[in-house]
Amino acid sequence: MVILRHRQPENAGHEDWPGIVGEQVSKRVDWVDTAKGICIIFVVMMHSVLGTEKSTGDLGWMHPIVEFAKPFRMPDFFLISGLFLANVINRDWRLYLDRKVVHFAYFYVLWMTIQMIVKAPIFAEDMGWFGVLEFYALSFVVPLGTLWFIYMLPIFFVVCKLAHDAKVPWQLILGIAALLNIFPIETSWYLLEEFCARFVFFYIGYIFATQIFKLSDLFRDNVLAGLAYLGIWAVINGTLVHMDLAGKPGIGLVLGVAGAGAIIVTSTLLVRAGILNFLTTFGANSIVIYLAFFFPMGVTRQILLKLNLLDTGTMSFIVTTIAVISPMILFWMINRTNIGWFLFRRPQWAYLQGTLPAAKQQAAAE
Repeated sequence: MVILRHRQPENAGHEDWPGIVGEQVSKRVDWVDTAKGICIIFVVMMHSVLGTEKSTGDLGWMHPIVEFAKPFRMPDFFLISGLFLANVINRDWRLYLDRKVVHFAYFYVLWMTIQMIVKAPIFAEDMGWFGVLEFYALSFVVPLGTLWFIYMLPIFFVVCKLAHDAKVPWQLILGIAALLNIFPIETSWYLLEEFCARFVFFYIGYIFATQIFKLSDLFRDNVLAGLAYLGIWAVINGTLVHMDLAGKPGIGLVLGVAGAGAIIVTSTLLVRAGILNFLTTFGANSIVIYLAFFFPMGVTRQILLKLNLLDTGTMSFIVTTIAVISPMILFWMINRTNIGWFLFRRPQWAYLQGTLPAAKQQAAAE
């Protein structure tokens, strides 16, 4: 894998998110991976901190960090996920569905099943084993816990492809998406609510990819301007979060876009400075962390709660750290032993007919 540390056109690398881990990627964009690394840490942090605080009944010193990141944590992830859609949206439907729907469906079903197996004894105490089976079946329709992101992405990809093929003006789609975010449809259907709240950010990443890359180039060459932007944004974001206004109609949309811009600027400046390179590694393998962090998070939290030696904030920090690092250790072990690739790489049978990459076809024939 080659990590490029210079300007990239909008069509470089990152054809798919989270990507097919382990397959050769010829080009990657450094700041994009760094941005994904920052985002995945914030996602794991949110689950780790809130879960620990719920268990202790107390707010720790990491709670303000989670609250500060709330306006931009998921908007940035979705925006980055849409950045490279223009590369592939003209593909035929079979190949497009394989890369953008079947790809995510495989990982969702696999890891949803793994999570259910791990958590089944706990669920059975509340709902019985028949209830567990019902809950498992329902998870094919309503995404399970932490996995909702990769359940939602294929829906976004399909909607964009349908709109593109139907030649619907992008301005109309963007306007509707913004209105759905500002004035969301209130319903008990979780997926519809999340679609309304998140689609606009994904679509912005898709439509304005060229401008976003130019923004990165601009701040790469103007460090002081980038630092000034981050300072102003941090004050405004923090103030609105403190005043409990960050989630208000319209404000949430603006803060989401501004926060995504802040992550882009931060990632660009970090890459330019050549520091915190581990974030780039985390981002390049963000699906590994995203899929597997739930288990070390839960185990670490339970151990620390039983020991009862630390305050809530410190426990939250330790849980977050172990939850982020442990999946990377698992990934390293798979690389070393070449055992367990099915966890992060689709096997040959999980491709639609005629869509298997050439490298896999050749390997199968040998």
